[in-house]
Amino acid sequence: MTDQPTFQPPDDTSPAAKSEAQYALEKEARLPLTGWQQEVDQGLEFGLEAAESIRDRTIPTFSRGELPHYAGINTFMKAPYLEDVRKVGNYDVAIMGVPHDSGTTYRPGTRFGPQGIRRISALYTPYNFELGVDLREQITMCDVGDVFTIPANNEKSFDQISKGVAHVFSSGALPIILGGDHSIGFPTVRGVCRHLGDKKVGIIHFDRHVDTQETDLDERMHTCPWFHATNIANAPAKNLVQLGIGGWQVPRPGVKVCRERATNILTVTDITEMGLDAAVDFAVERATDGTDCVYISFDIDCIDAGFVPGTGWPEPGGLLPREALYLLGKIVERVTVCGLEIVEVSPPYDVSDITSLMATRVICDALAHLVLSNQLPRTKPDYINETANMSLGSDWE
Repeated sequence: MTDQPTFQPPDDTSPAAKSEAQYALEKEARLPLTGWQQEVDQGLEFGLEAAESIRDRTIPTFSRGELPHYAGINTFMKAPYLEDVRKVGNYDVAIMGVPHDSGTTYRPGTRFGPQGIRRISALYTPYNFELGVDLREQITMCDVGDVFTIPANNEKSFDQISKGVAHVFSSGALPIILGGDHSIGFPTVRGVCRHLGDKKVGIIHFDRHVDTQETDLDERMHTCPWFHATNIANAPAKNLVQLGIGGWQVPRPGVKVCRERATNILTVTDITEMGLDAAVDFAVERATDGTDCVYISFDIDCIDAGFVPGTGWPEPGGLLPREALYLLGKIVERVTVCGLEIVEVSPPYDVSDITSLMATRVICDALAHLVLSNQLPRTKPDYINETANMSLGSDWE
């Protein structure tokens, strides 16, 4: 993708400069249609040719593939469902759901997050106009379904999550995790760290809340993932970057931990006053200092509550959607991404699926920027260690 011209806003000295839309039109002409044709051919083979009255002979009898958007089985973006997870390494990207909300301390419902995100993701096509990326043509992606979490038992669920993430990560496929409450941030990072050997991972955390308490209500809850993740030697606290923190829901015990461990925090005011590009520089510099890869944890409530009502802890004053997507895209292009999770989507509180749709946009934008930065498609990264270290984070009682 590096041979494609990037959009530069026109200035007063260049009145004839191309607009973003003009660049987008040119980039689309260079995209192949191979993946689309394969999908059409497979649909006709598996779904039978259409009735004789149908003039468009690319339409099968049974819905297969992207169209119609309201039909079909709910995998993410209608990616193929991979029932045999042993074959996950054959794909660039693996979508995995973590339907867990036993770590929620107030409003449950995030166990339905993976379902909600998958359902509304059918609204999207795999092509983005401005970025000139077509995921169907440029990467391979599968949906491996959900981790079997254990209701009302965080620790057993954490063990399941870590094992599932470790399996996908060690295969070489990029894990994209649909949460789930934010307590899953600890076991997901632990799953990555199990196959890092002596390598290190930085964490970039989009949120309104610090989530750094040791315990909450006497357990490891959704306010606690980064206390325990940064206890792992592979995930140093100095490489934890937290973007968007603020408001009336930041517990003081967590703030104390951030101060003691010298984590890196930017509030929404910090970000808007220093500028988005400076905030990106801040995040990239600190997350990559001495690390080999970066894990991105995106809590949907980092965005202003007016845009994402379907979450357990909505907080006004967060990032605007365009700000969050800009930060995410620029960060993704500049760091070596080893995984991404989207958490705290709670469909029971949502309105017209807009929170789930925002989560879908976060994932799709991240994948597109991974393509633009030549991180996708990918071969198995050399920071992945074949041997699993199962003792990480096992000292909890």
